[in-house]
Amino acid sequence: MRWAWALLCAAALTAAPVELSLKRAVQLAVSPEGNTRVQLSAEALKQAESRSAQSRASLLPDLSAAFTDQNRTSNLGAMGIQISVPIPGFTFPSFVGPFTTMDARISATQSVFDFSSIRRFQASKVGVSAAKADVNGSAEQVAAQVARAYLAAVRADADVEAAKSNLTLSEAVLKQAENQKAAGTGTGIEITRARVQLANDRQRLLVAENARRAAGLQLLRAVGLRLDTELVLTDKLQYIPVDALTMEQAKTQALKERPDLEAQQERESSARLSANATKLERLPSVAAFGDYGSSGTGFDNSLPTRTIGISLRVPLFDGGRRDARRAESASQYRAEKVKTNDLKEQIDLDVRLALDALRSAEDQVKVSREGLELAENELAQARRRNEAGVAIGVEVTDAQSRLERARDNQTAALYNYNVGRIDLAQAMGAVRKSVE
Repeated sequence: MRWAWALLCAAALTAAPVELSLKRAVQLAVSPEGNTRVQLSAEALKQAESRSAQSRASLLPDLSAAFTDQNRTSNLGAMGIQISVPIPGFTFPSFVGPFTTMDARISATQSVFDFSSIRRFQASKVGVSAAKADVNGSAEQVAAQVARAYLAAVRADADVEAAKSNLTLSEAVLKQAENQKAAGTGTGIEITRARVQLANDRQRLLVAENARRAAGLQLLRAVGLRLDTELVLTDKLQYIPVDALTMEQAKTQALKERPDLEAQQERESSARLSANATKLERLPSVAAFGDYGSSGTGFDNSLPTRTIGISLRVPLFDGGRRDARRAESASQYRAEKVKTNDLKEQIDLDVRLALDALRSAEDQVKVSREGLELAENELAQARRRNEAGVAIGVEVTDAQSRLERARDNQTAALYNYNVGRIDLAQAMGAVRKSVE
């Protein structure tokens, strides 16, 4: 996707219009350089991987090296060393030094038996899986957001085109009224009425053009492009039938494909392992340790020394801190289980609402199509009757208003239908698949 971003940046710098389809808009938004939410989820994944690496470190050897070279004096009396044995001709000093000591050493520790650390590492790996699912979930949500923004921009384009068509029609009606008035078959009120309709259509065009600019900016923001980029949308509002789908089929696919449910289930597993790790803190832990080095008054007269051993740590009493952590982790696990069950119920609701909305929108498309055809026929008949002198101009104006309303109804129906398709795809966790 980097080449696409390069092309878009170049187009923005040269102020050239950028052709953008729905598929390409979604691809740009979910790319690593795209929407901010996608970038943040990618960083969250990196953080989870870093936490997992930290948890793994407690199971690996810990190596360290140290070197000390010091010159010191000591007060033996201050250290509680008092030698009072009389030796003829010699008195034990209470102050010694200065003397130099040197020590160079490598130390190592290795966990041998610590089930709590093992469980924490397992929980961290599940946390990474949850973060990966969150990345997919963020991509799905961003794709749905961009798709809706794209459809809103396309609808705004359609509204502008409809407003222009209405304006052209109003100009033609006004011209017809003026011709009839000049021929003596029309009245001044019909010209006034046509001019009022023309003024209304001009205002509606201005409102539609402003709405189109706002929708374009919202789309640029959702995709993550520069706000001064000029877009040319290649897709239009259209009716694309969807495959017949039952409620159970949609729900089954949603429970299988929804990335947010997968992420929540992973978080529940991570909380369960973390709670188990806290319980295992009561068990003894075993670690091996050792060091090897050279010590003396200098490198020339130093001797090798070493230490090896095994330590056993048995928890006895820590003031109740461990029990409190155990209760807290158990509560966190129960909370994640509640969230998982609640999300499943929400998925069920999302699927039902999306299917109902899509079916209703599909019916709206069919009705609006019939209404548009009837309105076009009515206007054509009204204009013919008016030209023949058997109908007054108000019939033409009324038919014109109904045609404008029918155009708006069809645009709204197509928009609702396409939004319904996106809602159903999001409910089933397949937004990116649906726009390909």
